[in-house]
Amino acid sequence: MANHRAALSSRTGAGTRAMLASPGLLLFVLFFFLPLGFVLAEALAGGAHGIRTLFASRAFWTGFVNSLALGALAATISLGVGLAVALRLARMAERPRLAWQFLIALPLTFSGLIVAYGFILAFGRAGFVTLLLERIFGVDPVAFSQAVYSPHGLAFVYAYYLIPRVVMMLTPVLVNFDTAQLAAAESLGASRLRTLMDILLPQLKAPMISAFALVAAVAIGAYGTALALVGTQVNILPLQLFTMVSDAGSDFAVTATLGLVLAALCTLVMGLGEWVGRGRQSGIRSD
Repeated sequence: MANHRAALSSRTGAGTRAMLASPGLLLFVLFFFLPLGFVLAEALAGGAHGIRTLFASRAFWTGFVNSLALGALAATISLGVGLAVALRLARMAERPRLAWQFLIALPLTFSGLIVAYGFILAFGRAGFVTLLLERIFGVDPVAFSQAVYSPHGLAFVYAYYLIPRVVMMLTPVLVNFDTAQLAAAESLGASRLRTLMDILLPQLKAPMISAFALVAAVAIGAYGTALALVGTQVNILPLQLFTMVSDAGSDFAVTATLGLVLAALCTLVMGLGEWVGRGRQSGIRSD
């Protein structure tokens, strides 16, 4: 009798979980798997034509390398600054920390166009920061503004809304970190830098790797900010895809293949980050 009740309760719980998960699963199917299926069908419509044409294009490989470099640079800047901000927030009391987290998260609500135009108004040729530097230090506004429209400047702009993502991911980890370990190391004569390098950072490798992979994938796949800031002057995969989609005479098989490659690249970066991060985390736990 008891076994029957347990089995009935288990089936009821499984049915409840399935019912609660069904709306999210339906949305996932309608807005991810279904469009992805159409794109895949379009890419395979011409056989291997799309893959051969795309992989034979020198512009594709140049954009591929540039996209990886842009993602790595933007993620490195974002992780470095975000970690420093998260360390400072973790030492605050709860109320001021929540207030600062709210302010830091505001860039996440802006669209890529707003971010791009904001940087143009600030660091463009007639931007107020550019004109201020010209007045104080005699900086050439033309040469200075060109940096914003370069790939390095694009990574700097991306970091504006990628840093909050890193902060939101690392702050809860640092808040729950046992700081008694750091105090014990310092009481034994270790410097503050040594305690951070030998105690704190090794235990933060897993969330740091996950955060790096997430923001790198976002930077690789983003196009709105790049389109508004540099147009098509920088050869990266998202702008290649935008050009192909906006061109009515483009080869749809090649365009669909490029879309699949870009989606696979972003997925691979995030998957590697999660895999390496979990490996680091399990290694720390086993130690």
